[in-house]
Amino acid sequence: MKKFLLVGFIGLLLSCSGVKKTQEALNSGNYMAAINKAVVNIAENKTKKSNQTYIVLLEEGYRKHTERELQHIKFLKKDGNPANFEEIFNTYDRLKLVQESIRPLLPLYIQDENRKAQFNFKNYDDELIAAKLNLSEFLYNKATTLLDNANYKTDYRIAFSDLKYLQELNPNYKNVVAKIDEAYQKGLDYVIVEMTNNTDKVIPRRLEDELLNLNTYGLNNHWTEYHTNRIQNQIYDYQMEVSFQDINISPEQISEKQISKECQIKDGYSFVEDQNGNVVSDSLGNSIKVDKFKTVKCDFYQFTQFKSAQVTGVVNFIDLKKQQKINQYPLSSQFVFEHIYANYNGDKRALDNDLVSLLQLARVPFPSNEQMVYDAGEDLKNNLKNILNNQSFN
Repeated sequence: MKKFLLVGFIGLLLSCSGVKKTQEALNSGNYMAAINKAVVNIAENKTKKSNQTYIVLLEEGYRKHTERELQHIKFLKKDGNPANFEEIFNTYDRLKLVQESIRPLLPLYIQDENRKAQFNFKNYDDELIAAKLNLSEFLYNKATTLLDNANYKTDYRIAFSDLKYLQELNPNYKNVVAKIDEAYQKGLDYVIVEMTNNTDKVIPRRLEDELLNLNTYGLNNHWTEYHTNRIQNQIYDYQMEVSFQDINISPEQISEKQISKECQIKDGYSFVEDQNGNVVSDSLGNSIKVDKFKTVKCDFYQFTQFKSAQVTGVVNFIDLKKQQKINQYPLSSQFVFEHIYANYNGDKRALDNDLVSLLQLARVPFPSNEQMVYDAGEDLKNNLKNILNNQSFN
């Protein structure tokens, strides 16, 4: 019984707290918050006695919200600024959405006043359609003017944004699809990519191809297009130069390490004899045996094949219109080839298991210099991807 009372008391406190927050939202003019809180609580159980307060608050919140929104629209229309069309459309849309959130709850009954809650709904469809047409025309004219008189690529990008919004708001309005494509093409930064080798080593052709295959990098720059092959009559805004400065490849090395191991191993058994030379037996009559041990030795020879390659370079970004370098990033990578194998002289039973496993390996051919440079290129691709994702031209 006490547990039931405690749960009920906690529920009452939570209910009072929710009502208080809803009332505070209403008093502060945050009508949407008050409406949303009331709707959520009433939707759980609209006949619940403790939800009566929410119905009263919802009625008041809806009335005050509607009055304020309609006054706001009246002011915006009187102002006569075409830039207000979006706010007018959004305000009508909010009015309709509020009505749609309340409508499923009706009818609502206020018991203390013995009446139904009053919500004076209005059909805003005509106003919404008119507002959408006004906004569509405004966005179209604004974007078209920007496209015709743009001085900077940012102008095209603003036009693109307005046209995309227009397409979502009013699909296939006039020739908006064609203008979206025009704004996008003119708003792009075009970058020509060139690779230079300032070292005395050969860069593997397949490494060059993979480094320049920017489609595999998963770039996330909507307004930049990289070309590795020049397109005729295309005006490029920037140049990206990938320059290899140095390639160091170490000599092929084989180092040797010797380890001498010895241990005792079991080598048969012998019978226990008494002082007279007779074999001793246990209580069951069985002859007693003891293990015999012997010491074995082994020389273990471990060989390590080693070769390394280090590639360093730099990535320069150049503004072709100003003929100025705007950014520079270091580029570096290292690849190490290492292979261990071993052999032995003596009794390998003296060796630990981890050493025995190396005996199964043999010497392998060293990778060529070209292969070493190519393998070092894996890190170069990751470095270049990070550079491209971090590079911004605006």
